[in-house]
Order: sequence, then structure tokens, then C-alpha cells
Amino acid sequence: MKINEIIRTRRMEKHMTQEQMAGYLGVTAPAVHKWEKGTSYPDITLLPALARLLDTDLNTLLSFKEELSDQEIAMFLNHLSEVSDADGVEKAYEEAMEKVREYPSCYPLILNIALFLDGAVLMDVKVKEAEQYREECEALYRRALESTDARIQNQVRSMLISRYRGRKEYDKAWELLEALPDESPVDKKQVQANLMIDCGKLQEAAKLEEEKLLMAMTEIHSVLMTLMEIAIKEERFEDAEYIADVSRDASKLFDQWEYTSYVAHFQLYSAQKDWVNTLKVLVPMLKSVTKRWDLKKSPL
Repeated sequence: MKINEIIRTRRMEKHMTQEQMAGYLGVTAPAVHKWEKGTSYPDITLLPALARLLDTDLNTLLSFKEELSDQEIAMFLNHLSEVSDADGVEKAYEEAMEKVREYPSCYPLILNIALFLDGAVLMDVKVKEAEQYREECEALYRRALESTDARIQNQVRSMLISRYRGRKEYDKAWELLEALPDESPVDKKQVQANLMIDCGKLQEAAKLEEEKLLMAMTEIHSVLMTLMEIAIKEERFEDAEYIADVSRDASKLFDQWEYTSYVAHFQLYSAQKDWVNTLKVLVPMLKSVTKRWDLKKSPL
């Protein structure tokens, strides 16, 4: 709330009239009325006494709040969306920048406003001076990069890398990429591969993506085996067999080592003590161990 709203709200909570407040502070009732209307403000020398009278502190009275909660930011973004739909991006932009001026060091707010305006400008083909708004958004991203929150920093780096790629400013993009940690919500390897493609490093990009695919398939098989184990323990054998089939088919679809296509069914039949089917799977499974897995034969 603004100072005029705080004065009025606190005064009414204390069941105090404007005349009473004026008397306590040694001013006129019309002066208090103007404070509450926002047409004038209390003299700076009155602020400590005013804060004490209203049972508050100067920080609260002057709205010295540096951060907004996630819920408050979400509510403001919803408001911006409504303003953009009703009155256009220009009006939403004005309100957004006013909020940034009000909370100049609230980096989650600054980042989310930049993301919102980026999307709003992209969606509204009628918006005038779109390039100016994009430049303002980029300035907000760079400002949010000053945050000490690693999550915010990394998201901002990802957005700026995308912009630099679009402008073919690859040196700036590589510099930001180097600052991204390997473990973060931002997929550093994917960003790196995209940048490699832009720079014509196609073989390096392909190698990076193939490594990612192999790691992803290893994780998928691990998850499928765990789900199958749970299904077996719960005696959901039809579900377990379905999962084993998916594991086998995925191995073939993604040109995995032949051995992996048999593992799930072998474990399923062993758990069921189905020795006939276990042996049927075991024979080709053992043969596959002796076969060399030539990764270069697959386009993947």
C-alpha cells in the first residue's frame, strides 16, 4: 500500500477521526484529509510521531519493502495479463515498469516481468514499437542477472543466450554459457548443442546430443525396471509384462545393445518362477553378450 492508504487504514483501525489525528500531531484536519487523498504528504519531521501514533514503524509507513512474495508476484502478473488483454501491451508495460521502480531490487519480480513482456510483445502482432519493448526486456534481464539467487541467474543467462544467438553475437553467448553450472534447471548441454549448430560445429553438436540420448535411455530403462519390480511385488503381473515389453521395444527402437532388450523379461520370468520362458529368454540373452555393440552403425 502507498503511504496515503496506510495512514487512512491505520487511523480507521484505531477508530480515530481525522480531527483527532490532527490534534495529536498539531496539524489541521484538512491536512490529514489531503494526506489520505494522496494530494500532499506529511512533513518529514512529523513521520516518527505519525508512525508511533499509528502503532507502526517508518519502514511500514513508507512502504519500505524490498521484496514481494511469490504469491504477490503471481497476482501482479495475472493483473498485467488482464491489463494487456483489455488495454494493450503499452498499458501493461507502463504498470510493469512502475512496479519495477517501486521494487528495484526484487529480482524475481524483475525476471518475471521481463518474461511476461517478452511473451506479450510476441503474441500481440499489433503492438507498436515492438523492438523498443524487446530492448527494455533485455535490460530487465541484465538487471536480474545482478541477483545472488543462482536459479534466477541461470534462467536469465539462458534467456540472454537465446537473444545473443538470434543476433549472432556468439562470443557473448559462449561467455554466458561458460557461467552456467553443469547441474541446474537449465539444460546446459542442450543450450551448448544449439550454440554449436549456430557456429557450424555440427559434428560436435551431434556427438553431444548422442551422449545425451544414451544417458536418457539408460535412465529410462532404470525407471522401467523399477516400475516392473513394484508391479511384481504387488502381483500385477499383466502390468509387469507390459512394462517389460516397453523396455524391450525401447531398446530396439533406440538401437541399444541387444542384451538390454532381454533383461526385463528375464527378471520378470525369474520372479514368476516361469522357468520355461526364463530359458527361452536366457539363451539369446547369453548369445548377445558375445556380440559387439557397434554404436557407429546407428544414425542415433
